[in-house]
Amino acid sequence: MSNGPLHGLKVLELGQLVAAPFATRLLAEFGAEVIKVEPPSKGDPIRTWRYVENNTSLWWYVQSRNKKSITIDLGSTEGQEVIRKLALEVDILVENFRPGHLEAWGIGYDDLKKINPKIVMVRISGFGQTGPYRDKPGFGSIAEAIGGLRYLTGYPDRPPTRVGISIGDSIAGIYGALGALMAIYHRDVHGGQGQCIDVALYETIFSLMESMVPEYARSQIVRERTGSTLPGITPSNTYGTRDGKFVVIGGNSDSIFVRLMKAIGREDVAKDDQFSSNQKRSEHAEYLDHLIETWTQNNDLKTVLEQLDAAAVPASSIYSVADMFEDVHYQMRGMIETVHVEGLGALKMPGIVPKLSDTPGKIQWPGPTLGAHNEEISKKYHLDL
Repeated sequence: MSNGPLHGLKVLELGQLVAAPFATRLLAEFGAEVIKVEPPSKGDPIRTWRYVENNTSLWWYVQSRNKKSITIDLGSTEGQEVIRKLALEVDILVENFRPGHLEAWGIGYDDLKKINPKIVMVRISGFGQTGPYRDKPGFGSIAEAIGGLRYLTGYPDRPPTRVGISIGDSIAGIYGALGALMAIYHRDVHGGQGQCIDVALYETIFSLMESMVPEYARSQIVRERTGSTLPGITPSNTYGTRDGKFVVIGGNSDSIFVRLMKAIGREDVAKDDQFSSNQKRSEHAEYLDHLIETWTQNNDLKTVLEQLDAAAVPASSIYSVADMFEDVHYQMRGMIETVHVEGLGALKMPGIVPKLSDTPGKIQWPGPTLGAHNEEISKKYHLDL
């Protein structure tokens, strides 16, 4: 992509499934050349995960878009030598093997930086490259558990639940891409060398836990599962409507709360000093939730949303993917794009995030067939694939 902000950046991906491939997907969407290394026999397992058509997962076409697929047996001496040759050429290497795996093959960070001191290696693993847990296997689900997310997800009277996507892996991928670009900036702007970015899945989840640590350290407060509520932020909840649907309403800032009360016909509550601040409102959260849901239960979802939109109160129904396809805002923002896939035809996939004004990202091609770029990369980098 000649106008991509990362045009000219060369990235080698030694990753499978979600975390590392998500990081490189972000880089590829904005113009980096991403060379994805796959095992020669079956490739990345995600090729056959979830819904499959023509022997290929639809997820694959999204996760590996804009990438170039080459096949290498990393367990062979020939394959390891190819990686060393590519390490001389690339800026960034992203991997998500268990710690010590690449070292056993002679292609760990210490090995490759001797070849190319300017290389940046992003290492994504369950528990990081050091510490007593470094050798434990760890998927995103495990990271969500030990990092604190699962403990807070669900209702207090039921077992913890999961979010319906691989959120732990994806968050680690975002941190991986961010770390890589910070290291490149340091290298190229401040005249530094390459470096190793150690991304532990559980730590990326832990980093999102807001004030959990100081609350416990100072007052032994342990956050618990609270369902659809968010204690200390009031009102902010999910409410049922007369037609059996649900609406999420965020009326927790002081000015918005006043507008919300006016919208539901309770201006008297808006004027009551005991509800004049978030801290005071949080002391009466159950009362306010009951007040709001009494109103929503007496109205259909459409009416609720129209009245809250008119009052400039943040509110939304809870979208399924079918709702997203019908939503005019999704359409106008280009968040559902159509890409041609050989053998399938037109395939819808999510658009690019974020949106850059001058150098936007672009979907150039969907996830490629296994080894589709062996010849191209062989010629470009003088390899024998």
